[in-house]
Amino acid sequence: MTTFQDRVRGVAAGVALGDAMGAPVEKLTFAQIQQQYGKVESIMTRWYKADYDEEARLGRMRGDGIVTDDTLMTLALMRVYETERRHLDAYDMGNEFVKEIAFRKVYVPELGRETTILERLFYPEKYIFIRHVLANCEPREGGIGNMVNCGAAMYIAPVGVVNAGDPKAAYDEAILFAMGHQSSYGLEAAGVMAACVARAMEPGCTVRDILDTALGFAKDGTRLAIEACLHVADSLKKQGSWSYEEAVGRLHEALLPYSPMGDDVHRHIDKVGKPSNHYAPSRLGSIEELPVALAFIHLHDGELYPAMSDGVSSGRDTDSIGVMIGAILGAMHGVGAIRREDLEQLDRVNRLDLMAASDAFAGAAREIIRRDLDKLKRREAVLD
Repeated sequence: MTTFQDRVRGVAAGVALGDAMGAPVEKLTFAQIQQQYGKVESIMTRWYKADYDEEARLGRMRGDGIVTDDTLMTLALMRVYETERRHLDAYDMGNEFVKEIAFRKVYVPELGRETTILERLFYPEKYIFIRHVLANCEPREGGIGNMVNCGAAMYIAPVGVVNAGDPKAAYDEAILFAMGHQSSYGLEAAGVMAACVARAMEPGCTVRDILDTALGFAKDGTRLAIEACLHVADSLKKQGSWSYEEAVGRLHEALLPYSPMGDDVHRHIDKVGKPSNHYAPSRLGSIEELPVALAFIHLHDGELYPAMSDGVSSGRDTDSIGVMIGAILGAMHGVGAIRREDLEQLDRVNRLDLMAASDAFAGAAREIIRRDLDKLKRREAVLD
């Protein structure tokens, strides 16, 4: 029997696994990954920039199990729950979460040194510090004006854990918390992702349950993009056999109405000043990572490694795709689905103890869930 603790461990380890597997090929196109790697099937993958000079690598290193900000921010959110031991909202984004990412040092494996997570973050995640600390914004308005991306969805899985078995509560809390960071479809994806993790934490949960949860909560372009990608997956499964190349091509085509940048994910000087809808608020837009993750989970009937390998090999924001697959299927199967040698390598190269971190967080999550259950008993008494 897979216990609650096993599932919490599976979430944290699944996030790190997907992050480490996708990080060496992040921002490469599907065609580039095929040409240089064939397919990514292990965390022991050499980064395509490994031989670049220090300036071109931005002083970073990846490959062989090194994780990125996706994992570091997930662990930071777990620590916030350990500190607060209650449900969170945008005020916690602007308070304890800011402390975790901007003031408390941790080992940042890409940089090979202890520093604040803020030193590693991409600009849309640094926006948390700018808005809440420098601009002293109203926390619930913190995400306004930010680049709309998957930045909140990539680390939101702990919200699903503390609301295990209650996807609606997970969706609501993710929205309330992440509105301090994101807006529009970036915020919506965080809510849907948390709901999927909450559902996956339920004993006996199936892939169909997770997909129905995503469709049941997603709104606007996020729902349309998920529907489109799941339609592709349904069609491929009905064929009886399908090729990986066909799956990626059709998924990317299905996403174009909702995420039109395609492979054009880099920012260059010749783009400056040119108008675009990319990463801008829109009721018709969607991030790509969650719909793609759900499609590969569906195509592989919830098998973790095959779904993750296909997801991170499909190109673009590969580490975040891997993180979302890992969090959902880690919750569904528990840590037993992850190879022991991968767990050992992730801990070793990143100077982590994922099981200890997971267990500390699980203790806080249990307290929160038990208080929720006590509250339900009190409400039930009102009906007597």
